[in-house]
Amino acid sequence: MKNDSLQDSRKTRYTKMVLRNSLTELMKEKSILRISIKDICELADISRSTFYAHYKDQYDLLQHIQEETIANIEKLLEKYNEDDSKSGIIGMLEELLRYIADNGESIQVLLSENGDINFQKKIFGFIRHKQVMKYFTGKFDEKTQEYASIFTVHGSIGLIQQWLKNNMDVPVSEMARLFVKMTQR
Repeated sequence: MKNDSLQDSRKTRYTKMVLRNSLTELMKEKSILRISIKDICELADISRSTFYAHYKDQYDLLQHIQEETIANIEKLLEKYNEDDSKSGIIGMLEELLRYIADNGESIQVLLSENGDINFQKKIFGFIRHKQVMKYFTGKFDEKTQEYASIFTVHGSIGLIQQWLKNNMDVPVSEMARLFVKMTQR
């Protein structure tokens, strides 16, 4: 009996992985608004009933991918909440960039023009409030600090998008140092 539940768990994980990969693949070419359940199921080679056993619709699937991504980034950043040193910031950036590299296809799609703008806003806001605002504390007055953090986050996301488009042609450690170098005043 225990083997059956373990097997079901593996099947479930596999099915969800295939569905997520299929949506990611489809979003490379078109917006979520133009992707149907039928498209996802055909690419995944999974029946519609199997799809509906796990997700309500394509938007629910996308939301699960986004929530998992944000949870993983949040967990990663929490380790660095107290470390404001240059080496701590570089370490945090290296780990973040490694996560992005390891999940490059899905993150590239989530941050692309075919991605959900609300997800991008969540990422911008989350990273800005969690890490970047404290980096500028004491360097600027409060209003300038807000502008500097928005500039830094949006520029960083653009840099990450370009890095992903260039197949991560710059090593993670070098990229982390580049981020720090660009934000020093």
